Amino acid sequence: MPAQKPTIVFCHGIWADGSCFSKVIPALQADGHEVIAVQYGLDSFEEDLATVKRTLNRVGSPVLLVGHSYGGATITASGTNERVVGLVYIAAVAPDAGETVQDQLDKYPSDIFSRVEVADGRAWMLPNGTEFFAGDLSETEQKLVWATHYAPVYDLFRQQKLSADDIAWRSKPSWYILATQDRTVHPDLQRWVSKRMGATVTEVASSHVPMLSQPDLVIEVIRKAAAAVQKG
Repeated sequence: MPAQKPTIVFCHGIWADGSCFSKVIPALQADGHEVIAVQYGLDSFEEDLATVKRTLNRVGSPVLLVGHSYGGATITASGTNERVVGLVYIAAVAPDAGETVQDQLDKYPSDIFSRVEVADGRAWMLPNGTEFFAGDLSETEQKLVWATHYAPVYDLFRQQKLSADDIAWRSKPSWYILATQDRTVHPDLQRWVSKRMGATVTEVASSHVPMLSQPDLVIEVIRKAAAAVQKG
């Protein structure tokens, strides 16, 4: 009997929601995968993790977790779930025990944070921030990204308090899509975290949002990861 195709669960970053994966989900569904995008609220890291876990309870296993940007932190911590068999990081952070996301960003500062304004306790991207977030999209698409962006609580990146037992990439196979033109999560940060986790790395000359600017490549990497965990 052939191995069951993994369910693919997407975890979004800040200034986004699950719809940021809309260009890659249909192809994976057509391949026969069950697919769902977690819709967490960026109100706290703890609540975002709880939302991932609730979503995992609603789908079949095994599960391939895919995290973009800050979603790399949520899949790192939730991927220790026994039903998760692999991790795919897209231009993502990936904290280790005792590290916050902010610790990682401070090591490799990027341009985007000059285009952010804190108001009402949330960190909002300014309209001209899309240049550094999604600069390889058309102007129309960049405007759509900004119009639908969702602001995180201002201190979200300082809330990761993970122990060694919370780090899924230590025990699960990982793949990493490294965006070489990224001005939100610095490419050198991406190189560092992907090397540390021993990920299978695919480089792409894209902005921070390759799933929107180069969806075919993202689909291909997820397909390879899904095939690898299915054989495993």
